[in-house]
Amino acid sequence: MEKLQLSPSDFIALVNQTLEYAYPSVNIIGEVSEYRVSQSKWVTFKLKDDEAVIDCFLPVWQLRTQIEDGMQVVVKATPKVAAKWGKFSPTIHSVQPVGEGHIKRSFELLKAKLTKEGLFNSDRKRPLPALPSRIGVISSTEAAGYGDFIKILDERWGGMQVEVAHTQVQGERAPQQMMRALQYFNESSSPVEIIVIIRGGGGLDDLSSFNDEPLVRAIVGSRIPTITGIGHEKDVSLADMAADVVASTPSNAAQILVPDKQEFIHSLHSKLRRVITGLDHSYEIKQQEIDTKLLFLVRNLRTEFENSVNQYKSLSRSLSQLNPRNVLRRGYSLVKLQNSQPIETAKAGDVLDIETSKSIIKAGVTNVRKK
Repeated sequence: MEKLQLSPSDFIALVNQTLEYAYPSVNIIGEVSEYRVSQSKWVTFKLKDDEAVIDCFLPVWQLRTQIEDGMQVVVKATPKVAAKWGKFSPTIHSVQPVGEGHIKRSFELLKAKLTKEGLFNSDRKRPLPALPSRIGVISSTEAAGYGDFIKILDERWGGMQVEVAHTQVQGERAPQQMMRALQYFNESSSPVEIIVIIRGGGGLDDLSSFNDEPLVRAIVGSRIPTITGIGHEKDVSLADMAADVVASTPSNAAQILVPDKQEFIHSLHSKLRRVITGLDHSYEIKQQEIDTKLLFLVRNLRTEFENSVNQYKSLSRSLSQLNPRNVLRRGYSLVKLQNSQPIETAKAGDVLDIETSKSIIKAGVTNVRKK
C-alpha cells in the first residue's frame, strides 16, 4: 500500500482538522506559571501539572479576570497546531480561576486594579430617580430573584412600565449577554430611567459572572443610572461596586426603587394633619392679632369721637356766647348807621338804628366826640 505523502502545511492542516472534529472544545485545568502581559495587548502563560506544560497565548481583551502565577485555572480551548511554528498552541476561548481560594484571589486582584483606576469612587455615583415610571431590568426571567423583584415592586407601588432584557446570569455567556442588554437600554430611542441588574443567591462560582472585567466597565460606562441586587446580603461583587446603588437582594432593590404605597399614604396623611394643625394654629394666632388690632382701633375711634364731641360742645358754648342775639338778651343793644356803615364813621345829623332784644329804635346823632 502506497504511503500518504504530505507537505508540512498539509500535515498540520490535517492534524488540526482531525483535532477540531474530535475535540471542538476542551476544558484544561492546571496551574499558571510564567504569566506575562506584553505591550498591554497580549497575554502569555504556561499551564502545567506535575508531568506536562502547555503554552497559552491570547489577546489581553479576552482575559476577563485577573490571574497570577500559582493560580489554578480552567482554560476553555480548541486544540490546535500553529502552522507558523509547528507547535501545539491551543486557541483559547476563556480562562477562569478554579477553587474558592483562587476565585477569591482573582477577585481581589481585579478589585485592586479597578479601584486604582477610580471605577468605584463614590464621587462618580449618581442618585436614582425618586419614583421611576420606566424601569429596565437585566435578569433571567426564569430566576426566583426576578420573580421576587417584580412581586415586591407591584406590591409596594405598581403601575410602572418594566422592560426586561432576558439574559443568562451565570455561566460563560452571561457577562456578554448582560453587556449587550446594557448597550440596548443605553442606545434605545425611548430610554428607561434606571437599569436594574438582579440575580438570586448562589455559590461563589455561580456569581463569578458579575466579577467579569468588561461587564464591570460596561456598568461604569452606562449613561443610565444602575442599581444591582445580586445574591444574598453577604455577597458583594465587582458589579455591585461599579453600580450607582447596590441593594443586598433583588427584593431589596425593589424596596429601594419605590416606596411602599401604604406607608406613603400614611405619611401623606400625617403630613396633611400636621399642615392642617399648623394652619389652625396660624389662623388662631392671626385671629387673635386681628381681634387685638380691632379692639385697639375701636378704642382709638371711641377716644377720638369723645374728644371731637367735647371739642364740639366747647366750640358750641363759645359760639353761643358770641351770638349777638344772646348778647341782646342780656340787655345790650346793637347800634348801626341807617345805611349799614360802621358806627365809627357816625357824625352829627346821622340816623342810627338801635336794636334791642325786643325792638328797633331810630335815633338821631346830635354830637360826636373822640375819646
